[in-house]
Amino acid sequence: MSASDEDLPFFVYGTLRSGGRNHAVHLAGRCADIRPAVLEGAALHAGPGFPYALPDATPGRRILGELITVRPGAYAGALADLDLLEECRADGTGLYVRRRLAVRTAAGGSRDAWVYLAGPAVAARLRERPALIASGDWADR
Repeated sequence: MSASDEDLPFFVYGTLRSGGRNHAVHLAGRCADIRPAVLEGAALHAGPGFPYALPDATPGRRILGELITVRPGAYAGALADLDLLEECRADGTGLYVRRRLAVRTAAGGSRDAWVYLAGPAVAARLRERPALIASGDWADR
């Protein structure tokens, strides 16, 4: 991971959003900034208890979430905790994969962020049997 990757914010769209159960456990007290954001070109799917993001070129598809900037001193621990929570494996075979993607903030700017997308096995299952949340908002599930 390069030095510029180390300060990337996280785009969160499910239980890691402020007020969510995993936010309270893994991010509360570590955040320097939280702001509304949108991931364009992706679709949100409901899984058994978890949201999954999948790239989706369908016009208008987007996921609503938050852009979370973690305090520098808390970043390494937060990244490790989130990778563990999301079962994100270095070989790309985990429940989720972490990708650097551009997200749009509510103010209209764009920022690269870490986004956890459905891993290969989950993505294949969701492509066969979609569980789309049409609004792109986990709160609407």
